[in-house]
Amino acid sequence: MEMVLYSYLDCFGSNYDDLYHSLAERNKKMAGFRLSHLAGSFSPGASRSGGVMNSETALFKDRRDAGRTLAAQLEKYANRDDLLVLALPRGGVPVGFEVAQALHAPLDIFLVRKLGVPGQEELAMGAIASGGMRVINPDIVRSLGIPAEMVEVATHREEAELARREQAYRGNRSFPQIEGKMVILVDDGLATGASMYAAVLALRQKKPARIVVAVPVAAQETCRTFSELVDEIICAVTPTPFYGVGAWYQDFSQTSDEEVRELLELAAKEQSS
Repeated sequence: MEMVLYSYLDCFGSNYDDLYHSLAERNKKMAGFRLSHLAGSFSPGASRSGGVMNSETALFKDRRDAGRTLAAQLEKYANRDDLLVLALPRGGVPVGFEVAQALHAPLDIFLVRKLGVPGQEELAMGAIASGGMRVINPDIVRSLGIPAEMVEVATHREEAELARREQAYRGNRSFPQIEGKMVILVDDGLATGASMYAAVLALRQKKPARIVVAVPVAAQETCRTFSELVDEIICAVTPTPFYGVGAWYQDFSQTSDEEVRELLELAAKEQSS
C-alpha cells in the first residue's frame, strides 16, 4: 500500500520525540516477552564482516568484481527495453552498477528503512521503502501490543531519514516507473535477507511485471526461502558453512555515500548517451 501519514499525527507537532521516547519507555517496561522468537522475517541481518578469514577464502576481490560475476548469470535479461536494475544502498550499488552495465539496463536505488520497536530498536516491526511504500510485520505488532501511534511515530521518523538519503543519492532524478517493468533487485549478499524481504514486499505494491532477486553470495537456506517469494532468485554462490556476507570478499569495506552518488550519476550518463 502507499505510505500514508495519518492526519491525526499532525496534532503531535513538535512533541514527536516526547511521544516516541514515552512509548519507548513503556515498551522497555513490558515484561515477559521473549523477543528472539518474534523476529521472523524482519529480524536484523547477521553480522556482515569487514574482511575475509584469509585471502584464500575470498570468492570476490570487491563488490564490483562480485557484480561482474553475478552479471554473467543474468545474461538472458540483457538488452530488454522493460528491464530495470534496482540496488539496495549502499553495498548493493557497486554490485548493481556492474550488473546494469553488463545488461545495458538503467540503474537506480531502492531504499529500505527498518521501523524499529521503540526501546527494542534492533527488532523491526516493519519497514518503509522508496516510492512511499510501507510494510508492517503484524506478528510483531500484535505480540508486543504495539499501539498504532507507535507505528506511525516510527514511520514519521524513518520517513525523514529515507527522504534525506533519497535526496543525497538520487538528487533531482525522479523515482523510476516500476509498473509493468522487469525488475532485478540487487544487493551484495543475503544473510537473513531481512532488508531484501522488506524490499520485495514493498516493490510488489508498485506492480512490476516480474521481480528477480540477484546477489553474488547468500546463505543457502535464505536463497531457498526467496525462491518461494519472487519470480526468480539468483544466488551466484551459496557457500556452506556461510559465516557471513563479508567473509567471501577480499575487500568488504563500507561503500560511501559519495561512491553511491558517483555510480548512479555515471550509470545515468551512460544510459542517456
